[in-house]
Order: sequence, then structure tokens, then C-alpha cells
Amino acid sequence: MESASRLRAVSQLRRGLRRNEACAYVGFSATKFDQLVTDGRMPQPLRVDGCVIWDVRDLDVAFDALKDSEDRNPWDREATD
Repeated sequence: MESASRLRAVSQLRRGLRRNEACAYVGFSATKFDQLVTDGRMPQPLRVDGCVIWDVRDLDVAFDALKDSEDRNPWDREATD
């Protein structure tokens, strides 16, 4: 597994990330990341000639949306509303 600092450096250089890089970028295990992609809370990857990549910008939008998800404690929502 690649170090977190190397993955951060790579993600700053490229817009598209491979699966392991995308998982590390948003901070989820591969299993949880795959679950979030399946249920639509994380974006689907781009598939280009057999290459599967996630757009960093899409990951950022999806990650920000998790902050407003229904899974949050309702008391947390009231404090921010």
C-alpha cells in the first residue's frame, strides 16, 4: 500500500485517480469506498480504454455531500441550521 503522503502528492498532480488512490484520497477503505460507489454516494469512475479512474473534482463534490447526508445525527443538523 502506498503511503498517505505519496498519495496526497500524486492527487495534487493528477485529476484522475485509480481506485486505491481514490479510496485513500477520501479516507475510506476499499470495501467502504466500493459500497459508497454502488449506492451512489461516491461517483462512478470514468472508463477510458480499459483504464478506470475517478475524477478528483467529482470525489470532492461527493465527499462534501456526505456532510449533509441523512445518516448524520439530527442534533448535528439542528446545530448547523
